[in-house]
Amino acid sequence: MTEPDTPTERLVDLLDLERIEENIFRGHSPDEPLQRVFGGQVAGQALVAAGRTTDGDRPVHSLHAYFLRPGVPGVPIVYMVERVRDGRSFTTRRVVAVQQGRTVFNLTASFHRDEQGFEHQVPMPEVPDPESLPRLTDEIRDRLGALPESLERMTYHQPFDIRYVERLRWTPRDLEGVEPRSAVWMRAVGPLGDDPLVHTCAVTYASDMTLLDTVRLPIEPLWGPRGFDMASLDHAMWFHNPFRADEWFLYQQESPVATGARGLARGQIFDRRGRLLVSVMQEGLFRKAGG
Repeated sequence: MTEPDTPTERLVDLLDLERIEENIFRGHSPDEPLQRVFGGQVAGQALVAAGRTTDGDRPVHSLHAYFLRPGVPGVPIVYMVERVRDGRSFTTRRVVAVQQGRTVFNLTASFHRDEQGFEHQVPMPEVPDPESLPRLTDEIRDRLGALPESLERMTYHQPFDIRYVERLRWTPRDLEGVEPRSAVWMRAVGPLGDDPLVHTCAVTYASDMTLLDTVRLPIEPLWGPRGFDMASLDHAMWFHNPFRADEWFLYQQESPVATGARGLARGQIFDRRGRLLVSVMQEGLFRKAGG
């Protein structure tokens, strides 16, 4: 079997779970020099497991998840699916992710058959087109002259092209007057095929990449040594319209509150036509590094 050699091929491979029983799946976890498994990976794999126990004619419309323990890189994760309900309009699945005998994550996902109804949405913010903005890696190279080794590894594995709408902030002086909001354009760096579940799970993966950084924006630069240890606590998504993750989408993000060593962030994902595709909420734990 040929090993995947592009970032998107590796992402599709990561989301291609092994079925080991009727409702039990196994996902591999890359052996990377990280403290914990990336949360978007676990959420995306869990959603794949849930989707593979449905008949495929009902797209997912929401998920709610909790990160219970940090996953260990390089160790497989087993996903056990409970078929909670198969109704006339809605299908519900509960997924428990287990690694080394311990529950690390759980997710509930709801799938809804297509129905017609009234429509309205908030407008998409006016931002520059992604083609006019530098790639994240190019912006870092311009600042530092070269990518640090850790970012070189990230670039090799990174399945998404990320472009910040506003310039990166590098020093405490850059933070003066900054509000806890951000916007990034994203798209997969290569084609992802035509399976809608793969695109949904890819955006689930991407939704965890930049959202909690919004909480830190008024406090410290996003690049350089971190003053806080950060971990995802929970994650919720609502899917409103169909989309492709290998086409540009705008991720508008803000943090309405941070208190009690926790920060809340919310995001809205739009396509280039201005359609609201996905709404996201996430809470994270923020503790002083070394505290």
